[in-house]
Amino acid sequence: MKRAIAFLVTCATLPLPALAWEFSPEPICTLSQAAGTGQVTVTFDPALPEYGIAITLAEGAWDQAPVFAIVFEGARPLTISTDRHVLSDEGMTLTVRDRGFGNVLNGLQFNTRAIARSGATSVTIPLVGASPEVQAFRECPAPATS
Repeated sequence: MKRAIAFLVTCATLPLPALAWEFSPEPICTLSQAAGTGQVTVTFDPALPEYGIAITLAEGAWDQAPVFAIVFEGARPLTISTDRHVLSDEGMTLTVRDRGFGNVLNGLQFNTRAIARSGATSVTIPLVGASPEVQAFRECPAPATS
């Protein structure tokens, strides 16, 4: 019994992978999260103006599929999809760019998780703690409402 308790205490003190969402206004507006499954980066370049989301897998590659979708689960469930995605980095990074990202930002801000899918490849993205960072992103450098 003492060994089991010692084991649990040891496990509880081990470092966990970073799941925090982070916002940066420079050099362009950037919202990101690194997790065990990979990296999510949302950008807004006011000079274009253009939004982008890039999801990079920690291992493996995305399936090349005609449609990419993100299912947001939580208080405001939402599914969005597009055929305008591209793969790079030997298929490890999937990127979507557009002039309007309101649905993506709403999904990130008001839900608890997202599941990104392309073909048979899917990755779960935890959204806990994303809301204040998404709000800061929306306000950088001008309100991102579309």
